Amino acid sequence: MAKTIQVCDQKIQKDVKAGTLKAATYPVAGLEAVCAGLALALNPDDYLVSTYRNLGDVIAKGVPLSPVIAEIAGRATGVAKGKGGAMHIADSAYGLMTTTGIVGSGLPIAAGLALSSLLAGDGKITAVTFGDGATSIGAFHEAMNLAAVWKLPILFVCQNNQWAEHTPTGDHMVITEIASKAKGYGMESATTDGFDPVATLEVLRRATESIRNGGGPFFVEAVTYRLSGHTSTADYSYMPKENLDAARGAEPVGKLRELLESSAVLSKERLEEIDGQALADVEDAFAFAYASDYPDPREAFTDVFSTKTMEISA
Repeated sequence: MAKTIQVCDQKIQKDVKAGTLKAATYPVAGLEAVCAGLALALNPDDYLVSTYRNLGDVIAKGVPLSPVIAEIAGRATGVAKGKGGAMHIADSAYGLMTTTGIVGSGLPIAAGLALSSLLAGDGKITAVTFGDGATSIGAFHEAMNLAAVWKLPILFVCQNNQWAEHTPTGDHMVITEIASKAKGYGMESATTDGFDPVATLEVLRRATESIRNGGGPFFVEAVTYRLSGHTSTADYSYMPKENLDAARGAEPVGKLRELLESSAVLSKERLEEIDGQALADVEDAFAFAYASDYPDPREAFTDVFSTKTMEISA
């Protein structure tokens, strides 16, 4: 899963820079362990709300890769018929309820989904991912407060890559230990090294177990580092070279591979098979996307308003 995310992310960046893929995309390098760990901690039918930097969350949640790449490429075979693009991927069949292009806007949506589960008693958890910059947005605090007051079954996951677009965390907030913000709402929280796949999975599983046992909302801060520009083509010369080099040397996919091989969980040959399968799956998905047609212009007038009606009893 983590390897597929990495290979797919690299392919997207390569094709965007080459002009083969014309899309606004946001690299997820450095987030692979957090995305994969979250998916493993959740049940398949749990809800997930993500951001515009969503590729890792989308793949990990199990949405088929071919329609995801087709959506990013703006093709009719995409999950949203090519009309949503990279920032607006959703597939409720896999519990991926929405991804949003507005910073912080997913948090109140997630609170609403969690409230629906609480009222229905369906036992589902809603997880919502967001970056460090989103924790300074009003919607963040509104969602946190409601979740705490109503004891919603919601998991807040801050994917702290230490950069809010071009601004380092310490330049836009005094308290850089973001998990501590949850204390103001009486919410249980934990911080983990997002580059450590095992530690991250353990924290996320502890969080989901607490929520399922009636503990109310839980906040997890996964500290990572953004390993490229804000977008696939953005300049990132402003990032300190020494910090970036150190982060790239500790990136989670390579660390996981070393751990699996050194502990004899998987052989080198099996790991190479996994690498090959990830590469083949990604190449197949891109071939499918590029061979697909663009949406018919008349599609601009469909899916705008719901045709369903709702009866409300007095």
